Amino acid sequence: MCILFVLCVVTLLLMAGFQAYQNKAKVSFMDYGFHMVITKWDDAVSRDMEIMVKEHCCINSFKFLMAYKGALMVSDDLLLEGLKRCKSLGALAMVHAENGDAVVEGQKKMIELGITGPEGHALSRPLVVIHILCHHLDELLKVIGEPVISGLVLDDSELWNPDFITAAKYVMSPPIRASGHAKALQAALSTGLLQLVGTGHCVFNFMQKGFGIDDFRKIPNGVNGIEERMHLVWDTMVESGQISATDYVPLTGTECARIFNIYPRKGAILARSVADIIILNPNSSFEISSSSHHSRIYTMLVKFV
Repeated sequence: MCILFVLCVVTLLLMAGFQAYQNKAKVSFMDYGFHMVITKWDDAVSRDMEIMVKEHCCINSFKFLMAYKGALMVSDDLLLEGLKRCKSLGALAMVHAENGDAVVEGQKKMIELGITGPEGHALSRPLVVIHILCHHLDELLKVIGEPVISGLVLDDSELWNPDFITAAKYVMSPPIRASGHAKALQAALSTGLLQLVGTGHCVFNFMQKGFGIDDFRKIPNGVNGIEERMHLVWDTMVESGQISATDYVPLTGTECARIFNIYPRKGAILARSVADIIILNPNSSFEISSSSHHSRIYTMLVKFV
């Protein structure tokens, strides 16, 4: 099952965005769900959130972006209103926790220094504490951390590749970090500090990435991951001995189903469940490449054997 972010960039009306994505998904061959992205706040948004949670839309998560100033970034006031509304509805609030104002300042600094290539993307964004799980900030609040597969297996070395197209493929937010950060995320997964692995799948072709050839601020942010996630988590975490095959199941399926309130319909092999059963052969190997990929994408972050 795939849970997709619904971004209502044209009408800004949640219900209209939801219906548009439902229409797109009619040709889907797999089960799917939606996270709704909140970019503004008024009575209509608040009302639509309630409709989505309570009236058979099967929506129970809403995302707030604290980055992308001037486009998708929400103010602190909007974020607080959204968090309160999520709490009242029993919905999950998802937060992209960067500081948009600090990012803009960092970007200006890089441009002033003459750094315009993809490496400026990572250099301009302050290191923030994300993808962690604080057991209890108080008796009422639990924060869940979800690393994405790109951050779990890669480092930022390719952002410095002299070939722009190669480097631009790796531009995402928050950025892929230097060597060592992936190991820390892997350790957090193996000890239970992190609970699941996502993808943040958002892909662009060469022409789209090329918009930022003279200014990294114009490079569309996003990488692939949906088709690679299961294989890479197995190889990175199970084959290395950091987790067991039994641990692999909750990290890639069961915990996600629990967190997004679709367990046991998903995430379990039980009577009346509709879990997606995947059979892996741990003794086989294959190459992940754009030529053999099911997704219609031009770029691959990982060519993995």
